[in-house]
Formats: sequence, C-alpha cells, structure tokens
Amino acid sequence: MHKSVVIICDGKFPASEYPRYLIRTADHIICCDGALRKFLRNSKSIFGEERLPDAVVGDMDSLSPAMKAKYASIIHHIEEQEHNDQTKAFRWAIENIEGIADIHIVGATGEREDHTIGNISLLMEYARTYDLQGMGITVEMISDHGTMFAATDTFEMECGEGRKVSVFSPDNSLKIKSEGLVWPTDDVVFDNWWKGTLNRAGQDKVRLEFSHRSIALIILD
Repeated sequence: MHKSVVIICDGKFPASEYPRYLIRTADHIICCDGALRKFLRNSKSIFGEERLPDAVVGDMDSLSPAMKAKYASIIHHIEEQEHNDQTKAFRWAIENIEGIADIHIVGATGEREDHTIGNISLLMEYARTYDLQGMGITVEMISDHGTMFAATDTFEMECGEGRKVSVFSPDNSLKIKSEGLVWPTDDVVFDNWWKGTLNRAGQDKVRLEFSHRSIALIILD
C-alpha cells in the first residue's frame, strides 16, 4: 500500500484548501510537538469532528506537563538537540511507517523568518541524506502560497504554463540548463539566493538539466 504522510510543523497553520485537503486525506498525520495545539484547534474544521494526530514527535519542550500526560500514548520524545523537530518527525516517519509514497510537510513557514529559511532548506538535506527516489518517496513542503521540493539531478515537471518558478542551489559550481522557462537559467551562477528566482513557465512542461549531480530547491506558486 502506498501511504501518504503529513508532517505538521509549528509555523503558520495552513488556511487554504489544498494543504488542508492533504491533511484530511493523509494516511498518517504527525505533529511536531509545538504544532499539536494548532492541529487540535483546527481538526474539527478540517475533518468535521475533533480528532488526534497519529503521532507527536519532538523534544517536547513546547508542551506542558499536562499535555504530555494527556497525549502520552501518541508522543514520541526524542531528546537529542542536533536536529530540529521537523527533521525528527521526518526521520521518525521514514523509520517507522512502511509503504510511504508521499510526505507532505505543512506549517513549516510563516511566523519566524529564521525558522522558515531553515525548514525550507532542510528539504535539500533530506534529499542528500536519503535516496528518496530509490525509496519511491516524494517529499514536498506545502504552504498557503506555494509548493517546495528538492532535486538532486536532471528532471522534468508538468507544472502548467504561466506558473511561477524559483530555483535555488547552495552549489555555485552547478549549472542548470532550462527548457520551458520564460527566462533560461543556463548562465545563472547560483552564488546568492535571488539568482534563479521569479521565473515563470512558458509552457506546460519544464526541464531542468543539471551539469552534475548536486542539489537544488524548487519553489512553485
């Protein structure tokens, strides 16, 4: 069975229908510890009734002793501080849920800018750390404003003509030849965040050809 997993972080809880649809239809819902309160406040409007997530993962520094006791049966306390709660929840899903096809991360943006930048960049870390393609797992971060994912090599995407496309990479030796974008990225040197941003699809299909296996972050509106 190909399962969908939603990880809810403690940023801005999604208000638009698409990320809420992903929550409603997920096979497994995992809350980072601080997101539990937000999920509980919104669960009735999403499901038509109050419900609990399937797991709460993190260092539990955002939950009161009363909440820890009340929801002890679904809490997975991971004390180490080398990784943030989003990563702990991601790793917990990979290690404990069989048959994952899709992981959607929501609530990872908004509020604090440093958390937003860090959480988005972690998509590249997950793609570098795990052979997600070989595992058959698609990982996306969804907000009220866009969809974000990481790529490690040449790929094509059916994104639809006119869709806004931004490309980021921490590898300034990487060249990305594009087909289907209004402004080609062939000569872009990725030595600052803005270099590949604010582009647009000029046709339904976009191809990004990497000069070598590396890492890039794609954000679509």
